[in-house]
Order: sequence, then structure tokens, then C-alpha cells
Amino acid sequence: MTNPAERLVDLLDLEQIEVNIFRGRSPQESLQRVFGGQVAGQALVAAGRTTDGERPVHSLHAYFLRPGRPGVPIVYQVERVRDGRSFTTRRVTAVQQGRTIFNLTASFHKPEEGPFEHQLPPAREVPDPESLPTVTEEIRKQLGALPEQLERMARRQPFDIRYVDRLRWNAEEIKGAEPRSAVWMRAVGPLGDDPWVHTCALTYASDMTLLDAVRIPVEPLWGPRNFDMASLDHAMWFHRPFRADEWFLYDQESPIITGGRGLARGRIYDLQGRLLVSVVQEGLFRAL
Repeated sequence: MTNPAERLVDLLDLEQIEVNIFRGRSPQESLQRVFGGQVAGQALVAAGRTTDGERPVHSLHAYFLRPGRPGVPIVYQVERVRDGRSFTTRRVTAVQQGRTIFNLTASFHKPEEGPFEHQLPPAREVPDPESLPTVTEEIRKQLGALPEQLERMARRQPFDIRYVDRLRWNAEEIKGAEPRSAVWMRAVGPLGDDPWVHTCALTYASDMTLLDAVRIPVEPLWGPRNFDMASLDHAMWFHRPFRADEWFLYDQESPIITGGRGLARGRIYDLQGRLLVSVVQEGLFRAL
């Protein structure tokens, strides 16, 4: 039986059906819509398949246009926008059952040495990931056992997620909470040595907890949900090489929620505190 990390690598391995056209699987799951990180990761794979492979992606900008249907394949159509001396640009359209559900523009940069370098340090010190409980352990401690649906999801989860701050379970516990969240993450198993697999796997993971920062002052993350929530757009900037099967800190904050839309910003660091990736996402929030 393959483990969830191997299934993630398989999920990101698209079938080429024509020049610039690829097909990705969409697992049949109990979710109402296809997970956005899956579509973003697969779209980035499609974009990368049309490059020379020698230029790492340095940024992507994407829009979630319609919810995807679980169990239905997704076709990715790639437009080769530009092949320059230093930069390559690709535009990807994701189509499911004849309807566009997602589009992405990715830019690739030929590696070069810059004249200088700086970064802001992480905003706060956090516990070592190995000292923190997994999400599954926290839920089991609170509930005694995982509900059946959560148990199935936990078995399929390709990433080990550990919240820096304890989970909150009721309205009393979120009083005065700031719109901030941080998690340690890594793939639950080895992802191999292809840097491109790690880039696309982290793109998948980047959509998993980012909107938590918007929700934290409003409702407990693991209580009954009173809001319908959906990702609207997603942007990433890749600063340094990394491995998605080694621990990385995903530090998240929400500067604003208004008009039914919440903005979240994320910074991804390695164990040494080096900034690897910056992420920004806007999500839709509507009362149920």
C-alpha cells in the first residue's frame, strides 16, 4: 500500500495528451470541491513540463474561478507566453467538463548571483516541531477519537501538520485572539530528489492552512463552521531551494477581512530561519 507522500507524487505526475495539453487525476473524495492546492500544484507541473527544466519557478499568480468536482479528471492547457534570455513565462488554464475552473501564470528565472542579499528574520520564536503534537493527536485528545470522516482524511493526508499554538475549540477560547497562525509542516514520507517535485508539493501544501489566520478571531478552527469559505486567488514567490519533506515553518497572518473577503499572508521558513517562500491569498467568507 502506497503512503500519502507517494500518492501525492503520483497525483502531481500528469499525463501528456497533446503538445501543451496535460491531464491530471482528481481523486474521488467526500469533499464538496477539489482541493485548491491540488489544482495549483498540478497546474504548476503542467507549466514546468513546457520549459527546458533549467529555470526554477520564481513566482506564480492564480485565480480559483469555479469549484472543481472530485473524481473528474482536469485538463491543463499551457500557453507559452515568453521564452527570454533570463525569464520564461507560462499561462495555464485548467478545464473540467468543458468549463474553466482555474488559471495560473508562472514565471521562471535563470539562476544568477545578485549583488546583495537580505531578509527580515521570523517574527517570533517558536517551539521545535518535534516537541509539538500532530493535528491528529490534538483532536484525539479533545474528542477521544477521530470522527470517521476525519479518520479517513488523516490516513490520506500527505503532510504532517503541527500547530505552534494550541487548537481552540469554543467561542470562549478565541476571545481576543489575533489573526495569526503558524504551523510546522513536512511531507509524511520522502519525495525523492527532484527539486521540481518539492516545489509543486509545497505549492499543494501552501493552500492547506493559510486562511486559518482569517478565521481565528471569528470561529474555532475545529468547531462547527458557521461560514462558507473558498479560496479566490493565490500568489507565491519562491526565494530559495528547499525540500518539502523536511520541516518548514508556515507563519501566517491576516491584515484584513471586510466585504466578505479576507486576506492572508504567509512566510515559509526552514529550520535555520531562512525565508524560502512568500505567499498571499484572498478568500471568500459568507455566513451559512
